[in-house]
Amino acid sequence: MTIKETLNAATQKLKANGVEEPRRDAVVLLSFVLNKDKTFLFAHDKDFLEEETLEKFFSVVERRAAHEPLQYITGKQEFFNLEFEVTKDVLIPRPETEILVETALGILDSKFKIQNSKEEIRWSQSAIRNLSVCDVGTGSGCIVVSLLHERFFLRGVGLDISKNALTIAERNAKRHVVDERLTLIESDCFSALQNLNTLSDGRVFVFDLIVSNPPYINEQDFQTLQSEVKDYEPRQALTPGGDGLSVIRRLIKDAPRFLKEEGYLIFEIGYDQSNAVKELVDEKVWTLIEIRKDLQGTRRTVVLKLV
Repeated sequence: MTIKETLNAATQKLKANGVEEPRRDAVVLLSFVLNKDKTFLFAHDKDFLEEETLEKFFSVVERRAAHEPLQYITGKQEFFNLEFEVTKDVLIPRPETEILVETALGILDSKFKIQNSKEEIRWSQSAIRNLSVCDVGTGSGCIVVSLLHERFFLRGVGLDISKNALTIAERNAKRHVVDERLTLIESDCFSALQNLNTLSDGRVFVFDLIVSNPPYINEQDFQTLQSEVKDYEPRQALTPGGDGLSVIRRLIKDAPRFLKEEGYLIFEIGYDQSNAVKELVDEKVWTLIEIRKDLQGTRRTVVLKLV
């Protein structure tokens, strides 16, 4: 079969199995198998493929036809202009979570950059020495690795309840050369930090920022998710069950212990949770700075600052 014939056959197979963008997915999968970009495929569409290549290609087409996500088949996903390894042990990074990274970077810039009389921007020496971030439920590490990659002096801690997820995060940190500035700890939210050596005021590992894309989908909505999400992505990274807010409640309650004075907590929420989250915020502890909207106009990223 030629490349053109192979793509046509795969497209029909995927379409018949209800895959939303069958032609695009067929192209992505053949590019993956051949290790060539799509420009090569179109320029060489009359080239014949070897039997071994065809067998490998149609085996991954079968996986996609069963609605396994493309990212788990190819083992990668782009996030914040970086390529991240992903497996079934971690949530697939999504574009809306990039807003969380942008928000965190904006806070770092406004808080720690100094503009002098020549309109040159530099970083305060205290920031370079001490600036730190904690990513709760780090998964693939896409949030904290992106932050460390963007700010060369930032140090980070990534927490996750899954050992397998931490293994993926470690590989992604090494891939983007931030591993020497990132500490990864197996932890259910902040629980592991509470058992480590404490400071004189009883706190441990205090940070300038705490960020999180926690599991927040409620049980009812989880049952309606498309197969690619519900049947393949790790359930504990998607939903805590119930109303979906249990982990968010823990973040809001426990984060102050691990933040420096006037520190920030930034986290992602579900499409219909903004009002419920507002009610969880104790105004004696937190100032609600904003809930930023995503590209679809959904209130998605909550920004809290310690009072």
